Amino acid sequence: MSGIHDFTLASARDALKARKISAVELTNAHIDAIERLDGQLNSFITRTPDQAREGAKAADAALAKGEGGSLCGIPLGIKDLFCTNGVRTTAASKILGNFVPPYESTVTANLLKDGAVFLGKLNLDEFAMGSANLTSAFGPVENPWKRKDSDAKLVPGGSSGGSAAAVAAGLVLGATGTDTGGSIRQPAAFTGIAGIKPTYGRCSRFGTIAFASSLDQAGPMARNLEDCAILLESMAGFDPRDSTSVDTPVPNYEASLKRGVKGLRVGIPREYYTKTGLSHDVALLWEKGMRWLQEAGATIFDVSLPHTEYALPSYYIAALAEASSNLARYDGVRFGERVSAPSLDGLYEASRAAGFGEEVKRRILIGTHVLSSGYYDAYYLRAQKVRTLIQQDFLKAFENVDVLLTPTAPSGAFAQDEKPTDPVQMYLNDVFTVPASMAGVPALSVPAGLDARGVPLGLQLIGKFFDEETLIAAGHAIEQAAAFHHRPTLHAGVSA
Repeated sequence: MSGIHDFTLASARDALKARKISAVELTNAHIDAIERLDGQLNSFITRTPDQAREGAKAADAALAKGEGGSLCGIPLGIKDLFCTNGVRTTAASKILGNFVPPYESTVTANLLKDGAVFLGKLNLDEFAMGSANLTSAFGPVENPWKRKDSDAKLVPGGSSGGSAAAVAAGLVLGATGTDTGGSIRQPAAFTGIAGIKPTYGRCSRFGTIAFASSLDQAGPMARNLEDCAILLESMAGFDPRDSTSVDTPVPNYEASLKRGVKGLRVGIPREYYTKTGLSHDVALLWEKGMRWLQEAGATIFDVSLPHTEYALPSYYIAALAEASSNLARYDGVRFGERVSAPSLDGLYEASRAAGFGEEVKRRILIGTHVLSSGYYDAYYLRAQKVRTLIQQDFLKAFENVDVLLTPTAPSGAFAQDEKPTDPVQMYLNDVFTVPASMAGVPALSVPAGLDARGVPLGLQLIGKFFDEETLIAAGHAIEQAAAFHHRPTLHAGVSA
């Protein structure tokens, strides 16, 4: 290794256990990188260097005794949607700007139990509502990548844009993300890293601030799938405090990297070819992905997901309806920002007007409308029926294939000043990721190449319920063939 920032999570874990490097040394190197680069990236909302150093000391003490969990001494970043005991948790919103939870989310508690060191809370789109990390009350996140012909600031994708940018820039060895309609996979593709949305119910939602409860799912983001597999095994597990948590054993995900794909049946959904906005570079990469899997021993099949075209509009009805319900609790009375007014209704209105950003207000209004009398049956109930049909499409396809291969996003990252003025156009960034979210099946994104302007592109794999192992095996085959070792312009291992 030429430097400390060349470590992956897996290689750092092994070096720590072999006592080739100390957790304090590893943590300090990442704290220094955050101080050096994050002023430009804005990937962190809250930094916790003192807490991280104390955690690193404890990790070194455990390692010296031959103890410590699977993540002992590993510096991570936590998306600021996960409640962390005693550490400010904002959901990137003014309305929670000073909220300090008195409890720990299950996902972060699991990571801490395995010895992880938390460097701080990562930026995101406000309440996870966005596809570009431009809606945060704490300012936009900048993608550490640059186009080779331009110095324009690129978006990192969203909503887990802070997590993606921090991992890609080498500020953390891994990060937590949440995926409601693609918020792990799309930013992973935009920043040249890997990300996994597990099966809905695989990771507990307890202590995770809700956007759309029937869709939200925590997952890992890291430089490669090996690192994601290690993180996911720690994050996952049954939790009786989450009524949607599924009581099923957590496999050894890291072991699935060695399975290979010989005999694997890979489906190519024909409807994904007709999606508007698919760039030429992404189409070519998709063809390469098919060829790579074939060369590794897999067989390609044509499949149909006939209700795909209805996934995006159905998602934005169902998700926004749930957002309207979930965000009703932020009223300025119980917690969060409060703006005084002469009446109770006035307090609600003033607090919410000051506390919520424009995108969140838009989604609450739309969600409230589709749930209102006279529109519930026409919109929300119909969207839920379509959702069932979308899930049935996947179940039927998986009778004949093991995984599906698609692009992750229609194009690479766009510039911050290229944001569409029409919100619906922005929503189209999720066109390839939303169907799997609506069905609740697992999916991942793996970096597989660069577009003509030097920006990362990702390929998506979608799998059967609770079969993340097969996804990881297939994704690893693509990783090996793609040999994606590119680094962004802004990276902790690059001299200023």
